[in-house]
Amino acid sequence: MHRLIPAAALALGLAACSAPEETSTPADASTSDAVPATGTREAVYAAQSEGPEPFVRALYAQYVAGGPKGEPPEPGREPLFSRTLNALVGADFRAANGEVPTLDHDPLCACQDQGDFAVTALAVAQSAPNAAEANVAFTNLGEAKTLRLKLVREGINWKVDDIIDGETSVHDELMKVAEAAG
Repeated sequence: MHRLIPAAALALGLAACSAPEETSTPADASTSDAVPATGTREAVYAAQSEGPEPFVRALYAQYVAGGPKGEPPEPGREPLFSRTLNALVGADFRAANGEVPTLDHDPLCACQDQGDFAVTALAVAQSAPNAAEANVAFTNLGEAKTLRLKLVREGINWKVDDIIDGETSVHDELMKVAEAAG
């Protein structure tokens, strides 16, 4: 009898630690409360209100997962960028007048082509309630790169306000274009 009690306790303990049985969701069930898959644009949008670090991690998870999917927003209408950066991107696109704009690459990976992408380091520091900076080191197609992102909170969402590659600021380069265009 004394041997049965510890055995029963062990069995109950193991049962409590077991993984729960998987349940399937019916195909017609509502998924409006479902968490977006990691590495998707929807996951990045969802992370914008969680804080600057979750936002940046979700942002770069889409590159690790093969790059942003779907049709990109029109120039100057990127929900991940601040109002200021969007205005500058839009001004750059209009100033190009059908030619190649100054911002002719994806500034978040500093690339035109993306593949074999791996984040090697990521650090985010919030400097004020509505401002933060992120340093992101990654490799893309074998090339090591480190970018600094300036983030701002607009409403409840964090947005990218500037991307600095070495000494080159996307904001500052596009501001020159906007000023020259008048």
